[in-house]
Amino acid sequence: MLYRRIRDLREDKDLTQTEMGKILMCSQRVYSNYECGELDIPTEILIKLAKYHNVSVDYILGITDNKQPYK
Repeated sequence: MLYRRIRDLREDKDLTQTEMGKILMCSQRVYSNYECGELDIPTEILIKLAKYHNVSVDYILGITDNKQPYK
């Protein structure tokens, strides 16, 4: 679920993997590996993704379906 969620969040903003890689300061290849589940997503990147997409880390991880970040 984690990998589908980060792909869906990226696609919702009409971003390419290359653009997302630039935002996260990693290569397209590394970002693609995150989406495919071939690489574990480091905590730092997980936090950056949550902040960028304005969702909670729990949402990205599939712990909750509530997208709202903690306040």
